[in-house]
Amino acid sequence: MGQLRFIYFADPMCSWCWGFSPNMEKVRATWPDIPVRLGMGGLYPGVTKPMSKRVKAEVANHWHHVEEATGQPFDHRFFEREGFVYDTLPSSQALVAVKQITGENGLDFLARLHGAFYRDNRDLTDAAVLADIAGEHGVDRAAFREMFESDRARQLTERDIGFARQLGVQGFPALLGYDEERYRLISMGWQSWDWLEQVIERWISNSATVN
Repeated sequence: MGQLRFIYFADPMCSWCWGFSPNMEKVRATWPDIPVRLGMGGLYPGVTKPMSKRVKAEVANHWHHVEEATGQPFDHRFFEREGFVYDTLPSSQALVAVKQITGENGLDFLARLHGAFYRDNRDLTDAAVLADIAGEHGVDRAAFREMFESDRARQLTERDIGFARQLGVQGFPALLGYDEERYRLISMGWQSWDWLEQVIERWISNSATVN
């Protein structure tokens, strides 16, 4: 059997990805020998229009569903913001920048960004806030700003988004498996741990049988 890998597509401003975070922690703990590649899915990259009252109401309702289903905490004071532009590109590019600087797979920083946005109501569209969060993660602020603002970070982020689309990923979070021959969709959207564990075990078993 070839080296198995997980490919995880997520977005720092995707509420179901925040809800899925505990499951990804369990995936890493249960199968520590299977590396995880984190890719940016691109939820709403490049949005320029502020959220309308209708959109705010829809997103607020959505957050309540995620909170109820997953138990993850949300600070609903977010919806008191005026003129917020829900552009997910800056936070995705920040994550790619941190991956480049640290050499990490990015999952820990993704969890930090998720918590900052959903639990702590911090603005992930603000470069200064993103630099603060990178600093809290142990990354030099100047190095972060240089990489974050670079063409390379933008290109790598766009490459991730294109790769997700190439693989047919249409929703987040999306977890795929790769066995050096083919990609297999394990789950798309939030799933319970019991369900996810069984599907992953079946994927590992089938990969061993085929190879």
